[in-house]
Amino acid sequence: MFDRSTMDAIASAARHCGLEPSTLLAVCEVESGGKIYARVNGRDEPLIRFEGHYFYRLLPAARRNLAVTRGLAHRLAGKVANPWRQAGRWRLLEKANAIDRPAALQSTSWGIGQVMGIHWQWLGYASLDAMVDSARSGAGGQVELMVRYIERAGLMAALREGDWAGFARGYNGPGYARHGYDVKLEAAKARHQDQGMKRLRRRKAPCQLRLGSTGPGVTSLQSMLVQAGYPLAIDADFGPATEAALISFQLAAGLAADGIAGPATFEALARRLPQPAYLLA
Repeated sequence: MFDRSTMDAIASAARHCGLEPSTLLAVCEVESGGKIYARVNGRDEPLIRFEGHYFYRLLPAARRNLAVTRGLAHRLAGKVANPWRQAGRWRLLEKANAIDRPAALQSTSWGIGQVMGIHWQWLGYASLDAMVDSARSGAGGQVELMVRYIERAGLMAALREGDWAGFARGYNGPGYARHGYDVKLEAAKARHQDQGMKRLRRRKAPCQLRLGSTGPGVTSLQSMLVQAGYPLAIDADFGPATEAALISFQLAAGLAADGIAGPATFEALARRLPQPAYLLA
């Protein structure tokens, strides 16, 4: 499963593009298997896959023949085998780099979203190296790359609407159903929501907080509001600013906008976060 920094990066990206964190978390988990790094030559590197048929198409004739001879390129997909271990895949990429670095990097899928390097310009990166550097920079860079692809491919609406089949078709291709991608995505989303609610119920949340309330419960509420995208000071004092932020959230969540934080409000806030904030204190 993802570590805390990766969860935070996913949650931040989700809020930025108007998704529930559990939705983007489900996509990231299914696409990556819950793992985003491999230790290669003493460094945490993004997971990659080299596609020899892309390399074949991108190379000029003379270099293509050399790559075919060395087992690095083939006109058909799947004919250039990827080593099972990531260290072996990075060595494979190094061999391809020695023949034609830009073609090799474009023929590789990068990071948590398995986005092909050939899309760098389409996704708005200043250069191929800028995209690769982003993927290698950490969890935030990998998630940003994935989100750029989702947005550019017109798949964000499907995620917001919970259309898992539509998203899987666009992201994984027409064979998505054979591999059960849509079912896996929906199950992961439900599991993360359920886990969040179970954690919430294991701790006793404040019964009701309102204007004038003070103390740790208010601190928890303020922290959750901030993480949900409603900036305000976290000062343990339920003043007018906290009330205004709470009412804004309640309106957006379809709750009674009474400015009172009760169980329904805390549950709605918990669904917006990868984990309830006040359980982390």
